[in-house]
Amino acid sequence: MAKRVTTLFIRDNSINLLVMKGEKVEKWASLPLEPGLVSQGLIVDEEQVADKVKQVFKETGAKAGKVISALSGHDSLYRVISLPELPEAVIPEAVRREAQRTIPTPLEEVYFSYQSLPSPRGESRVFLTTFPRNVVDVMVRTLRQAGVKPHIMDLAPLALCRIPDEPRAIIVNARLDHLDLIVLADRLPQVIRRLSLPTETESLEEKLPFIAEEFNRTVAFYNSSHMEKPLDSTVPVFVCGDLAEEPDTWQSVVGGAGYSVSALPSPVEPAEGFNPNEFMVNIGLALKELLPEKEEANFSLVNFNALPEAYVPPRFSMVRVLIPVVTVIGIGLIILAVILILYNRTEIATLRSEVTIAETSVIQLQLDTATLKAQVGSAKTIADALNARFITMERGRASVYLDLREIVDLANQNVFFVQVEHKGSSIIVKGAAPNVGLIYSYARDLRESPRFSRVWVARVQEDGPWSFEFSLTK
Repeated sequence: MAKRVTTLFIRDNSINLLVMKGEKVEKWASLPLEPGLVSQGLIVDEEQVADKVKQVFKETGAKAGKVISALSGHDSLYRVISLPELPEAVIPEAVRREAQRTIPTPLEEVYFSYQSLPSPRGESRVFLTTFPRNVVDVMVRTLRQAGVKPHIMDLAPLALCRIPDEPRAIIVNARLDHLDLIVLADRLPQVIRRLSLPTETESLEEKLPFIAEEFNRTVAFYNSSHMEKPLDSTVPVFVCGDLAEEPDTWQSVVGGAGYSVSALPSPVEPAEGFNPNEFMVNIGLALKELLPEKEEANFSLVNFNALPEAYVPPRFSMVRVLIPVVTVIGIGLIILAVILILYNRTEIATLRSEVTIAETSVIQLQLDTATLKAQVGSAKTIADALNARFITMERGRASVYLDLREIVDLANQNVFFVQVEHKGSSIIVKGAAPNVGLIYSYARDLRESPRFSRVWVARVQEDGPWSFEFSLTK
């Protein structure tokens, strides 16, 4: 029998509810929200939004138990981090320390979730995301006030990543107020950027130059650190949101790079009157539990529950039921034993013998405990050494990443990179530009950067377009 899943996504301007049974859409509703009730994913007026949530459940007749909800993803950070190969038991602490080291926001202000990924031998790869603590707390309070039981939580960009059955893809989710740019590679979200769109323009058409600029910036950023396998014209581009309703504008977003652009395909069975483009996040949420079982599938590998542990409903446990019963039975047996002792003195000697055996067992257990404590101490020493090792490795990687980001961010969009070679404190940058002025302007910007102590123009020559080679010293 097909599983039924209920999903809820509270956007800044609407509440979207979707109920699916298997791949079939059963119920859906989108209820508009007045401006100001929700701002950048943060519920401002809990009472009014709770009333709206109650209304949408009442109108659809959907059940409010075990609902999968989504955060907008605003002010969230995403990382694929590498750790030395570690025992499963120490990974949570290692991830917490890595988050504390690399995330600019104090951990007291955010929740974080992670998922272990398939990793090569000797390495532990982890997908890590952080999201604002106050956004989650207000969301859970509002849902509970509306009688909704949050069961699983996700972030909207990760829900969108779950929809395309492609190992590599670019997703452009453009709404009037915000833009999500997502790069999928090796079935993982490698880049997720959420940007607010200019408010001084009212139509999507007026925002297209900004969207195109950020699209090119995102592709250039990814390609600068993945030159062995860049995002070329074979990588499909999928659009959704308001942009999906304007197909005539798609090519202006991707420019002349030759990308094929299409609407983000819906994996659900079509229903009369249902517009899947308006419910893409809800569909991605439903796929957390309804991903089709296909051989050689290329759906995103990331699928974890972002609902903080403090809010996860307790599961029914047979052990909790049995403990009181066993306790009562045990007490009864003890009382019976006392009665038997009182009536049969001869049993005392036998009991004393059993006590002696038990005491011997306790002594043995104490010895075993001491041995285990010694082993735990040794394991902790090894874990500390490994932790120091991966911290050193990550500092080096972070330095290289910051160097490359500075080199890319300072470049004009007409400057193209051919090669960036990092050797300790020296960096060789080779590239091309339409004119020599852009090259020397780029060199001046690099010299003004505090990251580089010396910038030497090794070569500038005209080869069709002008080519250049810089030598940078940190």
